Amino acid sequence: MSAERQADNEGVERVTDDMSWAEVTPDAARRLLIAAVEAFAERGYHATTTRDIASRAGMSPAALYIHYRTKEDLLLRISRIGHEKALEILVEAAAREGTATERLADAVRSFVRWHASRHLTARVVQYELDSLGEEHRPEIIALRRRSDATVREMINDGVKAGEFDVPDVPGTALAVLSLCIDVARWFNTEGRRTPDEVGALYADLVLRMVGARVP
Repeated sequence: MSAERQADNEGVERVTDDMSWAEVTPDAARRLLIAAVEAFAERGYHATTTRDIASRAGMSPAALYIHYRTKEDLLLRISRIGHEKALEILVEAAAREGTATERLADAVRSFVRWHASRHLTARVVQYELDSLGEEHRPEIIALRRRSDATVREMINDGVKAGEFDVPDVPGTALAVLSLCIDVARWFNTEGRRTPDEVGALYADLVLRMVGARVP
């Protein structure tokens, strides 16, 4: 699906990128979830009411509770799906054939492209963790730790192979992920760089960060 930009009655950017949310059924539950992503990205989780979400979805406030017990249940579903997809990108890149340099560059390129092309979704996924209660937060933290471990492993592989010069692998892995995730905060579809261009730029920056010995 090609990304497109639309606006609702309030002029808010719609989530109409490749994030299809196909795993969310039925259709009414998907519409509510997409409306929640829009509202959370624009106003923040705590400033958004269930009435705001239902209104954006063109439904009554009571309809939301048919599909989600609470507003936090909506955030948890968004966070879980988003983190799983982001982790999948890293795991697939790490498992590919090639040198550590090639795999890390591919991982960063794909990870950044995902955060840019789905920047509203990614903004909610990556920056609303503290809005989850103690019951739900550990599940998402576990997914984030798996992402960190995947990047750390790729950097370690590069150090062992003599491709990278990294004295602090855990710290560097954290810096790489932070750099990539921050794209969701500032990316603008009307900016001068496309998601592909930002992905390529960041892949080059990360290789420089790890001291990659590229011919």
